[in-house]
Parts: sequence; structure tokens; C-alpha cells
Amino acid sequence: MKQIRNFSIIAHIDHGKSTLSDRLIQKANIIADRDFHDQLLDSMDIERERGITIKSQTVCLPYTANDGREYILNLIDTPGHVDFSYEVSRALKSCEGALLLIDASQGVEAQTLANLYLAMENDLEIIPVINKIDLPSADIERVKGQIIEDLGLEPDTALLVSAKEGIGVESVLETIVEKLPPPKGDPEGPLKALIFDSHYDPFRGTVVHIRIFEGKLKPGDEIMFMSNKARYKVEETGVFQIVRIPRKSLSAGEVGYIIAGIKTVSDTSTGDTITLADRRCEKALSGFKETKPVVFSSIYPVASDGYEDLAAALEKLKLNDASLIYEKDTSAALGFGFRCGFLGLLHLEVVQERLEREYDLSLILTAPSVRYEIVLHDGETQVIDNPALYPDPTRIEKTLEPYIKASIIVPDRYMGQVMKLCMERRGINKTYRYLTTERLEMIFEIPLAEVVYDFYDKLKSATQGYGSFDYEIIGYRETDLVKIDILINGEKVDALSQLVHRDRAETRARSACESLKEEIPRQMFKIAIQGAVGAKIIARTTVSAFRKDVTAKCYGGDISRKRKLLEKQKKGKKRMKMVGQVEIPQSAFLSVLKSDKD
Repeated sequence: MKQIRNFSIIAHIDHGKSTLSDRLIQKANIIADRDFHDQLLDSMDIERERGITIKSQTVCLPYTANDGREYILNLIDTPGHVDFSYEVSRALKSCEGALLLIDASQGVEAQTLANLYLAMENDLEIIPVINKIDLPSADIERVKGQIIEDLGLEPDTALLVSAKEGIGVESVLETIVEKLPPPKGDPEGPLKALIFDSHYDPFRGTVVHIRIFEGKLKPGDEIMFMSNKARYKVEETGVFQIVRIPRKSLSAGEVGYIIAGIKTVSDTSTGDTITLADRRCEKALSGFKETKPVVFSSIYPVASDGYEDLAAALEKLKLNDASLIYEKDTSAALGFGFRCGFLGLLHLEVVQERLEREYDLSLILTAPSVRYEIVLHDGETQVIDNPALYPDPTRIEKTLEPYIKASIIVPDRYMGQVMKLCMERRGINKTYRYLTTERLEMIFEIPLAEVVYDFYDKLKSATQGYGSFDYEIIGYRETDLVKIDILINGEKVDALSQLVHRDRAETRARSACESLKEEIPRQMFKIAIQGAVGAKIIARTTVSAFRKDVTAKCYGGDISRKRKLLEKQKKGKKRMKMVGQVEIPQSAFLSVLKSDKD
């Protein structure tokens, strides 16, 4: 165990985490040069294109130090986005140390701080690493100042590297061996192992990624998951070296995988504890919680005959993504689809993009909403995430919505714009503090519903890309919620209904009506598009009718002849409107969703 080091790399998005992982893997020589490519641990196309890690990976690196000793370095890669913070916390619990990566030109950002606090909660040894020192805009002295002022770490211990150029990578490996403590644990004790991730193999079932804290595990052992008491027989144990390498056993301090005939990823919960069925450990590892979806949206196929393909695609995607939750849904306007729950907006975008790319589907997503709690007069509490399930307002005593604590780090010159943006979103400014003479951290409490649409994009625009944002959910608070219905020609269109705060209802309804006016084709009769809260109309636009010039054949004469022809035309249009059906194109639904993002 003295020769093992378990570590993670934590950073803000786009600070070079995947690039540094690539260099460490190359130094360990576990992959031939001809098989190597950039962002080796990012297995999905979408991860490579966006430069983000969505699915964390693990790799076991053999390393011979300068003192001649052989070490095993287990790198547990973590996702970089705020949506996946629980997965990051479980990965960090599996480690004894972490490399805290900071961009030499960007400096310390919101998730750098958030991830540092996560690492400190798990008592990890932290090594600061300043990356991208080869950039012309790199300001190493300024970043060292931020390390001591913002993070409270010793700046002289910070390693200077350029992962892209390979500068300083050797010193990173030596520092990991020297500074990080080896794992502790009794190999002879009862088995205690943490699940920090899992993925699906179509031939072998679920491959569970584990870190063993106590005891030993080998093929043939019967294991038990402590959260749901499920039992399985281990078929294979091993470690990851880009590919799976089977081993005869895994013991305390090691990181690897097990295959035990588990049918789906959702049968394994990240953060759960594994023990032996006949020799159980006394108590499970702390920190386990069920992952709960935060943002909800309905997904429908553009063509109604695409429902079966969508159902099959979601089923396959669910095999690899246990946090995706879905159930059948139906809409009068859009037909059959699925109501899905996501960890956040990035997760929603990733799922949508994967369904469209990997399964060649054309999809429509309804406006993202959050989960509200509604207390009725009879004391019953309903939890709803779909506007279609909103109860009769006369039965409602109060409504509650989720709030988040948002931490925003910006240069102080953008303080006014950020304050204005957050106040517009019903934010409450709790506190702010200067991290350095020019940068400050602002803490706001904001309703989650105001953040899920376009907050991140607006923040980046307001701060010219310098603002960084991190959040955590802090609970439910009372709110004044209303349901906006959109009526077209007097008919409600259920797919366009939205739940919003009363103060924002009129603006939201007006923008939806304006968007629909642009998209709905003109008919031979006028089409009224209305936004309503209950029976009260709060916004209206009209698509004007095509009109034949019926007075063209009147060459003069009395005006009453023209009036008579126009009245006759008016009656005909009125009759036509009563029987006419308005076809709403698919682009109209998409335009309403986009209008929320404008």
C-alpha cells in the first residue's frame, strides 16, 4: 500500500484538466503512440467538441520515481461542470490527494473555489498547479497572489506547468509521489468499498468503478450493496489502463472495477458502499445520497411515427446515464413523448444532443421547468414539474419554489451589471467580499427557475466572459406562482403552457405571443393569439387574414354598394373562423422556447 497514490485533478471548466491527464498517461507509457489522441479520457464526441468532461474516467498509471521505486498512481478523473458536483464529491472521497489546476491567464474562478472546498471536506492533501504558463497572457505572479489570498494555500509550493507543451509534467509526478499520503486500511478486515462511478458494457452488463477502503475482493465473492441490500456474485475484478486489465483480486487502498452480472447502471448508486454478504462491515461510508433531478422538460419526436425510436433511444441512453429519469407523457398538440428529469441545463443539452446525434432523431423539447411544491387548502402537498398538472388555483393555499445560493466571481468593474442581472431575476444579495484588489465574490440567493433558462449566457455577456458561476440548492421558499395558458383562436395549446412568477407573467406571455405571430402562417381569417392567466387575458397579438379585394369591380357609384360587399365578406370570414382549424407548425413551438432565451 505504501507504493499506491490515489489522486484526482480538480479545476474550473477549460483550465486544462484533460490535457494534463493526457500528458500523465503518455509519461506512464500504457498506450502506444499510434493509438494516442488528445483528450484520451473523454470518450464522447460531445466532450471533445465542447472541451468538457461529462463522464468521469479512471486510469491506473505505473510510474518509476527518481529514487528507483515503482509506484501505482490511480488518477480518478472528475467531471468539470456544476451539474455533476455530487459525482465530483464521490470521486474525491476515493482519493487521498488532489491536483488543483489553475489557468495562468484566467486565475482562480468560481468552481476552483467550490472544488477546493469539496476537497477540504474530504481532508485531501492539495497540490496547486499553475497551467498554461506558455501563453503570452500568462501572469504567474498574479495567480500566485490569488492562491494565497483566495485559496489560503502556499504559493511557493505551486507547480508551474504547460500541459499542452509537456513542460513540468515530470515534477508533477514526483510531487504526487513525495507529497501525497499512501492509502490507509486493513486488507484483512471486512470489505468496505465505495462506488464512485459505473458504466454499461453491452456484453458484460454494468462495470462498477470502486475504491476499496478495507478488506479484499476477488471473483467468486458474494457482495451486497448497503443502500438497497441487493446481492451479486463477482465475476471479474481488475484495474483500468485505458482498457480493462483483469486482476486476481483487489485489496484495501486500490482503485479498480468489478463485473457482477448487474443488468443496468440504475441498479448501482454512486456513493453506495459494497461489502461482503457473509462478512459485512459495521456501517456504510458517509455522504451517500440519491441523485435527484433538478430541471424537467418533455421530449417529443418531430414526426409522430418517431415515438418508438425515441423510446428505444432513451432506454439505451439510460443504460449509461443513471441520473436521467423519464416517464411517458402526452400532449394534445405534440402527441406522445416523455417527461424527463435532468441534473441541470448542461445535462439537458447533453442528453438532447446525444439523442439527436447517436440515434439520428429530430426532437422538440418543451420549456425547461423546475419542481414546485404546492400546498392545498385541505393540507395536502403536491410536487409538480409539469404545467399540465397544475391544480385549480382556488384550491391552492401556497406555492413553494427551489432557491439556490449562487457564488459569482467577477472583476469589480462588472459589479453593477451583475447586480442588475441578479436583481432582475428576483435575486437577493446576501454578501460580497473582495478576493483581491480587483476581483470580488458575490453571493446571491436566486430562485432556480430564473437560472435554468439563460442566466449563464447572460452573465457571460454582462462580464465579457470574465464572470464565473457556481451554485448549490438551499431549499424551498414561498412564491407567487401562476400558470400562463396560450390560446390560439380561442383553443388552449397545452404544450405551450408555462409556470412563472406573477411579476414575470405578462412579459413572458407577450414574448410567447409575439414569437407565435412570426411563425403561424396567415389564413383566410384573422387568428387571435392570447396569453391568459386563468380567465384573464394578459397579452394578445393577431395574425391578420389574407384579403381579396371584393370592391375592385365597383367603378364609382354609391359608397353603399362597396359597404354592402365588404359586410358580405366580413360575414363569410366570421363563419370561416368558427369552423377553421389553425395548423401550428413545429417551428412555432421551438420559437416560444427560444423567446425565453432572448
